[in-house]
Amino acid sequence: MQMQTLALAFLAATTVGGLAWVFLYPYLSGEKKAESRRASVARTEPTAARSPDRTRSRREQVEGSLKELEARAKKDKKVPLGMRIAQAGLGWSEQKFWIISGVLCLVGSGGAFIAGGGLLGAAGIGFAMGLGLPRWMLSFLKKRREKAFLKALPDAVDVIVRGIKAGLPLFESIKVVASDSPEPLRSEFLQIIETQTIGMPLGEACARLYERMPLPEANFFGIVIAIQQKSGGNLSEALGNLSKVLRDRKKMAEKIQAMSMEAKASAGIIGSLPPVVMLLVFVTTPDYIGVLWTNPTGQLMLVACAVWMSMGVLVMKKMINFDF
Repeated sequence: MQMQTLALAFLAATTVGGLAWVFLYPYLSGEKKAESRRASVARTEPTAARSPDRTRSRREQVEGSLKELEARAKKDKKVPLGMRIAQAGLGWSEQKFWIISGVLCLVGSGGAFIAGGGLLGAAGIGFAMGLGLPRWMLSFLKKRREKAFLKALPDAVDVIVRGIKAGLPLFESIKVVASDSPEPLRSEFLQIIETQTIGMPLGEACARLYERMPLPEANFFGIVIAIQQKSGGNLSEALGNLSKVLRDRKKMAEKIQAMSMEAKASAGIIGSLPPVVMLLVFVTTPDYIGVLWTNPTGQLMLVACAVWMSMGVLVMKKMINFDF
């Protein structure tokens, strides 16, 4: 009994001593205070806290300019109709566009009704010609104009670089490009000159090129000019690097197009097989296939086939459309 009491006393004393060693000794010996002092010496304050009035570095200015341009480019994702018409290179007003759309709608619906398509068919044809055809035309003209712009832009940047190296100001070099370049590059650079003439800074005028020509290459050009106008630097070297980037992107786009031609050809053949077979069967045996549009069940099957074919075509287009 006495041995058990001594053992319990020893364990209790050991426990109390251990707890005191862990929790009280660092404070009594000054070790905690020394550790706190070492941490305060090793900790570094942020640069901005040490020098709050210091001028921003060039890197910070560049990052700020990039963020500002990206925010402005993403501000309005929905392009107004007037801007879409301008991007297509047409001088129409919105009123003229709607008048042409209305005329096409009337012509399409009237022709379908006279041909015996009925009210439903006439409404569908009129809707497609009145709303679908004009917008498809704007998209087609816009893409064709963008291709012509990309084809001439690297040469235009090279002209600006040579002009700057020869001692010409940037504005005069842009005037040379505007006078000698083909369309649509000429009209876009004339817009830059006119915008700068009325008082807008040249960097902002070049940055607005992306609004009329929504291409990454046009955005690159505007960013380079805007950053140089704000922070300075060797503009000829920056534009020379931009020209190299533009040419490399052009080579990459052509390489991607060449590599994807096999997939595009296969998708075109697969997508055109059902309509071609249907046309051949109609030419050879019209009574055999005529049940599809004379019988209600056949009409329902045609609608279902059109929906599934459209889904398949869209999926194949998504698969072979390579972006970089």
